[in-house]
Amino acid sequence: MEKTRNVHVDSADIEALARRASTGDLAALDTLLVAVRPEVLRLCARFLPNREDAEEACQDTLLALARGIGRFEGRSSFRTWLHRLAANRARSTYQGLRRRFLAEAAGVPLPDRPDPQRTSVVAGTRLDLLDALGRLAPDLAESVALRDVLGLSYREIAMLLEIPEGTVKSRIHEARRQLRQRLVNGRM
Repeated sequence: MEKTRNVHVDSADIEALARRASTGDLAALDTLLVAVRPEVLRLCARFLPNREDAEEACQDTLLALARGIGRFEGRSSFRTWLHRLAANRARSTYQGLRRRFLAEAAGVPLPDRPDPQRTSVVAGTRLDLLDALGRLAPDLAESVALRDVLGLSYREIAMLLEIPEGTVKSRIHEARRQLRQRLVNGRM
């Protein structure tokens, strides 16, 4: 098993590494991937209660970062861009895991909610939230995930999504309304 090396890089250095990596500097990309991995894992774990699932989403995020760094234009901070990438990859990982589980369990009646004896209350709540997020329009799901799960400011989200801040607030308000309705009424 390959040993993970720990690299401590401050925020300014992360931004500089990201700019260099976006221009094709492979050494900068390698250092950047190692430096942001712990943060990406923490972000993915906010979505996915199972450590292995969070690690899978983390790897998907790092792969997407490596493949897509050339599209990072620096209009927002790198960390804001990274948060969006991690949120999308974590949601995609969850959806893929859920599809696989449902396909494997075809024909077997499944409980509507996680079994409380096998899932913690916090994990069950996150699974319910991920299911509900998966049923929202993508623009609503992304906005509310960036705000409520990853904690980005309205301004950061507006810059990242390249939309007015008022539109961000409107999307988040509507997403919360729909999520509340789905979670309270159990209408998944």
